[in-house]
Amino acid sequence: MAMVTAKLSSPAAARLAPVRSAQPARRASLVRVRASGGSYADELVSTAKTVASPGRGILAIDESSATCGKRLASIGLDNTEVNRQAYRQLLLTTAGLGEYISGAILFEETLYQSTTDGKTFVDVLKDQNIMPGIKVDKGLVPLPGSNNESWCQGLDGLASRCAEYYKQGARFAKWRTVVSIPCGPTALAVKEAAWGLARYAAIAQDNGLVPIVEPEILLDGDHGIERTLEVAEKVWSEVFFYLAENNVLFEGILLKPSMVTPGAEHKEKASPEAIAKNTLTMLRRRVPPAVPGIMFLSGGQSELEATMNLNAMNQSANPWHVSFSYARALQNSVLKTWQGQPENIEAAQKALLVRAKANSLAQLGSYTGEGESDEAKKGMFQKGYTY
Repeated sequence: MAMVTAKLSSPAAARLAPVRSAQPARRASLVRVRASGGSYADELVSTAKTVASPGRGILAIDESSATCGKRLASIGLDNTEVNRQAYRQLLLTTAGLGEYISGAILFEETLYQSTTDGKTFVDVLKDQNIMPGIKVDKGLVPLPGSNNESWCQGLDGLASRCAEYYKQGARFAKWRTVVSIPCGPTALAVKEAAWGLARYAAIAQDNGLVPIVEPEILLDGDHGIERTLEVAEKVWSEVFFYLAENNVLFEGILLKPSMVTPGAEHKEKASPEAIAKNTLTMLRRRVPPAVPGIMFLSGGQSELEATMNLNAMNQSANPWHVSFSYARALQNSVLKTWQGQPENIEAAQKALLVRAKANSLAQLGSYTGEGESDEAKKGMFQKGYTY
């Protein structure tokens, strides 16, 4: 809870002041509000800077058990805890991953799991200098009074959950809500998204976790890039207004925005240069330079598109660390290489390093796109996709 102190004007001074009207005198006040984070403030800033370190980004493997099951089903595996553990072990035990990956977002199940050799996944990550993170929201549900839009639930009990996750070794958190351009978006949905993110961020900081703030503007729709820019500016304006209202420490947060692109069904695709220009325009207009890291989501782009667009954004200096927090855009080739077969683990881990290195180079603005496979060029957008 924020600590508030007020300094009231002197009663003696008030008596000496000339009387200007019969209105009751107003007492001037000076209010000091402590930013969220409290005793964790220094640690939050350090954690955020570590995740936002040069040439590195986030591996997002926080899919729920149901969503992970969809990924496993695509290669013919049953959705069992053993199979989910095997896949996540493949990812997290990849030698050298920490060179390109600074943080990994985990699902609650994974945060408490261990390898088949008995080593906790948290310790596996720490040994590679990768910060463990945790998904803390409880998913999307219909938003009453809206135009068929959603809101994100999970504030109830969040403080106690965050405290437990911190004890388990997590040092940052993720909360994802969505905004749909084809649905309006309505002012109600935008405000609900912004307020929920701000409350989550304040609670996470109070319990030692750096909050990733993620209002995903969905790719669905046939609108042009100008419309996406307009909506993104509105959404981020609301988000930062409510983050400030909730006394969130900006130096101790990370953002996970969508890139500013045309709708997936728009008749013309935008070049990486156009996407970079519009995305950076939005960020410069709406995001304070105090925020240490912008970790983009891929949102259904192909592996190649996500990397090319990130690279274009790093062709000039930015006031923030502009990087990635990819799920499918890091994992797609890995899954298809693995196929659930033990003999394919080494090749699958090499595929993960290829994608991680490509995005590391893109974060440094040095990616060329040479030698990319046809698989990396395949789009992954699914209309109405749910997690």
